[in-house]
Amino acid sequence: MAAKFFDRLFSGSDEPEEEAEPVVEAPTTLSPPADDSLDGYLRAARQIGASDLHLGGGGIPYARVEGQLLRFDVPPLPADRMEDIARELRQLGRVEASRDLDFTIQVSGLGRFRVNLHRQRRGPAAAFKVISDQIPTLEDLGLPESMYDMTEHRQGLVLVTGPSGCGKSSTLAALVSHIDRTRAQHVVTIEDPIEFVFPSTRCNITQREVGPHTRSFEGALRAALREDPDVILVAELRDIETIRTAIVAAETGHLVLGTLHTRDAVSTINRLLDLFPARERSQIRTMLAATLRTVVSQRLLPRAGGGRRVPAYEVLKVTPAASTHIREGRTHQLLSLLQTGRRHGMIDLDARLRQLLNFREITEEVALENAKDPRRFGGGSGA
Repeated sequence: MAAKFFDRLFSGSDEPEEEAEPVVEAPTTLSPPADDSLDGYLRAARQIGASDLHLGGGGIPYARVEGQLLRFDVPPLPADRMEDIARELRQLGRVEASRDLDFTIQVSGLGRFRVNLHRQRRGPAAAFKVISDQIPTLEDLGLPESMYDMTEHRQGLVLVTGPSGCGKSSTLAALVSHIDRTRAQHVVTIEDPIEFVFPSTRCNITQREVGPHTRSFEGALRAALREDPDVILVAELRDIETIRTAIVAAETGHLVLGTLHTRDAVSTINRLLDLFPARERSQIRTMLAATLRTVVSQRLLPRAGGGRRVPAYEVLKVTPAASTHIREGRTHQLLSLLQTGRRHGMIDLDARLRQLLNFREITEEVALENAKDPRRFGGGSGA
């Protein structure tokens, strides 16, 4: 079914082939877990396909399912019970007491979870991200396999961007797994915390976590340059020094994969440039024009018939023309290149939204809410 859907998306036809699935009423609450232990809630979260779980003393437990936050049909979690859970989490994560902690846990029979443990007015609370048991492929994520082309670069900068919870980490994991299956290289990942654990099938994969293994992204990235890497994954380009070092690493012969929290491909480039002082921007534009290879912007949208969310994305390939626009400070002209660059493998977000709308995968309301230029939709679905 997925293969047939992608064949339609990239065939050049916008005609729907199937009627939309009937709308299924989403539940308003979730059934109670088998028990109110930590394992009970983690098991329930995985069984219902939740992406996130929220537990807090004195509050109702919640889970996020296909983007919707739903409450468990249970009484508030007692504060003393949450204190016990917090102590259990610290033991599982092997971390010391602190007001805010980020770490991952491996629970026997339940898999891996990313944890943010914090305090709020009613006591301790925790937010869990459910990590897939298997490293996903692009097909698993609903993304075109043509995106694997991004890994074919032997050097340069590849960025996967989008809001929180849009699947950036999963996309990067799929790319690293593809590299691991297809060639023998040294891959260094810098994460906070480590989510997917890579098996090192053909590659030597070194995974480092900020906190237990290194003090900062920027420090680990500098150290990675002396570790004979071919590929470096920086889970988050969160500050100017990390970005500067990533660009230098890409310039000196490494493939660097990273993420940013930005809305679309063009705004990603503007965000990178705007972070630097005015006196440095000319040099950074030149370096970015020479090193940037691809920018992917992605988000997950509610499906018209309910069920698993639909990925919407755009792909900006840095062609010679795009490189010139970046170097000469004409980033506003990148949008027209993106809209007309299909032959270069580019995908415009609004065009992708139009396809999803015509195939009745999303509603017109969702398309308009996420469009860069709602006027391009002309107020109709085009179906």
